[in-house]
Amino acid sequence: MKHQKIIILDFGSQYTQLIARKIRELQVYCEVHPFNYSLTLSEDIKGIVLSGSPFSVNDDNAPILELNKFVGKVPVLGICYGAQLIAKINGGEVAKSKIREYGRAKLVNINADSKLMKNVPEGSQVWMSHGDSILQLPQGFKIVASTESIPVAAYENPVQKIYAVQFHPEVYHSECGKQILSNYVKDICGCTGDWTPQSFIDETVKNLQEQIGNDKVVLGLSGGVDSSVAALLLNKAIGKNLYCIFIDNGLLRKNEFQEVLESYQHLGLNVIGIDAKEHFYSALKGIVDPEQKRKTIGRVFIEEFDKAAHQIKDVKWLAQGTIYPDVIESVSVKGPSATIKSHHNVGGLPEKMQLKIVEPLRMLFKDEVREVGKLLGLPDNILHRHPFPGPGLAIRIIGDITPEKVALLQEADAIYIDALKQSGWYHKVWQAGAILLNTRSVGVMGDERTYEYVVALRSVHSTDGMTADWVHLPYDLLASISNAIINQVKGINRVVYDISSKPPATIEWE
Repeated sequence: MKHQKIIILDFGSQYTQLIARKIRELQVYCEVHPFNYSLTLSEDIKGIVLSGSPFSVNDDNAPILELNKFVGKVPVLGICYGAQLIAKINGGEVAKSKIREYGRAKLVNINADSKLMKNVPEGSQVWMSHGDSILQLPQGFKIVASTESIPVAAYENPVQKIYAVQFHPEVYHSECGKQILSNYVKDICGCTGDWTPQSFIDETVKNLQEQIGNDKVVLGLSGGVDSSVAALLLNKAIGKNLYCIFIDNGLLRKNEFQEVLESYQHLGLNVIGIDAKEHFYSALKGIVDPEQKRKTIGRVFIEEFDKAAHQIKDVKWLAQGTIYPDVIESVSVKGPSATIKSHHNVGGLPEKMQLKIVEPLRMLFKDEVREVGKLLGLPDNILHRHPFPGPGLAIRIIGDITPEKVALLQEADAIYIDALKQSGWYHKVWQAGAILLNTRSVGVMGDERTYEYVVALRSVHSTDGMTADWVHLPYDLLASISNAIINQVKGINRVVYDISSKPPATIEWE
């Protein structure tokens, strides 16, 4: 089945993925491509969105595209930079703003006859982020909304099927942003909303059966949502021809290896559990540099995985839990969205093992992965667990890694996470964890002087990890967690709480 599709052309905005996620929430399928992507219009493409950008349209090296290839053929929506680019290309005037708008603004003078602004009330809050303003619209274009600071907050040319907004409807702070995007994809583009988790499961299972046939597939499980959902989809498609390998690298949370292994076996997955703790600890001995830790863990994982996979005869495919943000970020685009994190995929495995790659989730966002997992029966302890770094506790132990330090952190982290769950806070935060610092502090327990480790607690709100705010946990909860850790974990005598947001800090400490 061919789904109705919206194409988003990315000019490097930090918000581009949010546009796609908001459109997907409307059950309309969409794809993100670089602005210079060679686009061929087809019947299933119902609209094209031009994203924002860190560039000015007046920069010498500003990214541009040939609008005339699709203007008038499908509806086009320009957002921020996209709105300015459309205006400039068609003969309008864009210049540096005398009053730079950044942050919240209120829409005024909304045109009630505009399809784009339907059901958007006067005074609706939107999020602005621009240094340039559209001073004059091209001929045939009309303003459909302003703010108190700028006259052109939204404009359109229905004859040419062009619509544009100077603000960002995709961000949380734009109160009617989802309504505006719905107006565009449903009323203007005519999308009916045929993209659902169940349709994804049905089509993916069918495609996997056709792609793989009777071949054997090997998949490395991490205990996380992505690899688990990928495993369930493949299991549904090819059953016992899927071989899952779950490696205990000694850097998982307390009791996690056994608990998750049992969950997988209850799901009917064909899982091989491998205890490789000593191999990882030996390889990590004396290493303090965070990047070197990551590379060492990656190398040892490949060695252990390769050894286990070679015990299975005639394997043809390697499955990975790659999701859509990984795919988007691996494509070079001018601007912030060009970066990719080195731990997204298990680098080197496909080349070393000479296997073909299958990635069942490569077109899904994280929230969509969870919806699919829920339909497939993934248990809550995996489905709703917090994100956990690929290198595990190695990057939550500052300095060198020893089994003793891992044991200390596992105990402290377990007390912290259990307290969040029992207090009802676990599902209110996006990610939480404890960090063992490479410093010791003086303390007093009873009449004795102690000199023991310090633990930092971290808890953040986020939607995708790109930005994050620290969580204002109640003081009494923090106090009880601190007391429990200090009293129950011999070797830790001080607990601190991290109140840094991202940026400028990062979520993990290493």
